[in-house]
Amino acid sequence: MNYDDTNIPDKYDQGRDHGPAVTEQWMNAVAMHVEAAGVRDILDLGCGTGRFTQALAEKFDARVFGIDPSMKMLSQAQAKRTDNRVAYALGTAEAIPLPAATVDMVFISMVFHHFTDRQRAAEECRRALRDNGRVFLRTSCPENIALYPYVPFFPSTLAVLKDRLPSLDDQSRAFEAAAFRPIFSGIVTQQIAPDYATYAAKLATGSDSIIASLDKVELAAGLQALRAAGEAAPATPVVEPIDFIVFERGY
Repeated sequence: MNYDDTNIPDKYDQGRDHGPAVTEQWMNAVAMHVEAAGVRDILDLGCGTGRFTQALAEKFDARVFGIDPSMKMLSQAQAKRTDNRVAYALGTAEAIPLPAATVDMVFISMVFHHFTDRQRAAEECRRALRDNGRVFLRTSCPENIALYPYVPFFPSTLAVLKDRLPSLDDQSRAFEAAAFRPIFSGIVTQQIAPDYATYAAKLATGSDSIIASLDKVELAAGLQALRAAGEAAPATPVVEPIDFIVFERGY
């Protein structure tokens, strides 16, 4: 998807930022698999509006390069930048605009399915990383579609997700073929809203590319059903599973 052809960047944070607790949850998940003292430079690949970019700089006291192919997304990120250790630039995963052996860590969050050449992207990560560098892949896969909280309310998303999301095995194979070895694979369950009413309001922003692709009739019906679920169970938090894989660069 070319986000510059949409209005998604304008409301992306409104719908996709789940608050400081979730950000800290992910920073701790990353920190469990890396020695912070050895991290000097980080690449936030497909950084979007910079939801995690500054948090990475703060958590690891490191310089962070946020790279994204969308000028609209980068404009949002730049407007929020308050940390001098963070720099943003236009670029793609298939042609990372950094010299070889520049970073110690690559963080990829929910964008792997957007890469046009996934094998090339993995090879570019290898080129950009220093020896023993690691890739942290935060991703979605068709194996877990049934657990995504909006799917029961928007039935057509099931087929869309199956078509767009590469399998977890395919994602892993791309990195393994680029001489990475997986050192961790698991699921992180995050709370994305305190209740269904709040979740409906987030989805109504149109900041999710899958939801934004729905026709108006299904969108309205799904949002109405979500709000009804919120009225029936007002104190029920909304959670979602996110696949998390850590790869280490081989020699």
